[in-house]
Amino acid sequence: MNLEIPKFHETFNPILEILSNSETIHFRELQKRVIEKYFSHLTVEQLSEKTKSGDNLINNRIAWGKSYLKKGGYIIYPIRGSVKITEKGLKQKADLSLKNVVEDSGIIDFYSEESTKGNSEKLGIKEIVNSSPQDLIDNGFSQIEKEVKIELLEKLKTIDPYYFEKVILILLKKMGYGEFIETSKSGDGGIDGIINEDKLGLDKIYIQAKRFNENKVREKDIRNFIGAMSGDTNKGVFVTTSLFDIGAVEKAKNAHHKIILIDGNKLVDLMHEFNVGIQLKATYEVKQLDEDFFEEQ
Repeated sequence: MNLEIPKFHETFNPILEILSNSETIHFRELQKRVIEKYFSHLTVEQLSEKTKSGDNLINNRIAWGKSYLKKGGYIIYPIRGSVKITEKGLKQKADLSLKNVVEDSGIIDFYSEESTKGNSEKLGIKEIVNSSPQDLIDNGFSQIEKEVKIELLEKLKTIDPYYFEKVILILLKKMGYGEFIETSKSGDGGIDGIINEDKLGLDKIYIQAKRFNENKVREKDIRNFIGAMSGDTNKGVFVTTSLFDIGAVEKAKNAHHKIILIDGNKLVDLMHEFNVGIQLKATYEVKQLDEDFFEEQ
């Protein structure tokens, strides 16, 4: 049993099977039946997964499957918001492939023409055709996000160590924690900052920030951090641009204090999520037909 979310072309046969009794059904009902009959084995997390634009991923894949089947002449939209199988769809065996559909729809010709213009230089035709337009958008955004995070981590490793400490405090503030206090740069005892977990400062979180290039944070670093925490708190966040070795992870895990470890990869994930050290370059609108707009006609 395939435990992965189906690609858009892997919904072709399920869609045709659901429609095989020639019933005209609303598209949302089609999505529901396809999922219940063919993909109910997926986990709750998988069924809830979103595209980059916030749509439900599996419903998005079924929608593109429906769109390609219509282009290939296997289904029609007899009335607004509804779907029905065609004679061609009824004659189709249960092994309809993406190759069959794109050949019938002319999509492959379009991509071939684009390739001759040099537009498919970095992404092969096969990869394009095997991906829905939404998949291509999401893949593009994921690649951009990956590159930004790599650049961000490289930048963090080169900035002034004291400014790095401030960046961490700014990030925690953006994440919803209270006002922060920067400690003295000498004699801070291993504490780089203090975050007030509540507005009155009743609960404090101590911060340690280590800007390392290659060296890993070791067990002794965590031990020193715990030792530097005063008796008025048992919560700490240790952040680094590198990694934590096994001894450091075990020390934090087994400590009586609550110590959260944030390595370089997790750090840039959070900075990207909360827009710290990055800026919005462009916004793109992706529009689709509003079926509800036409429901009342």
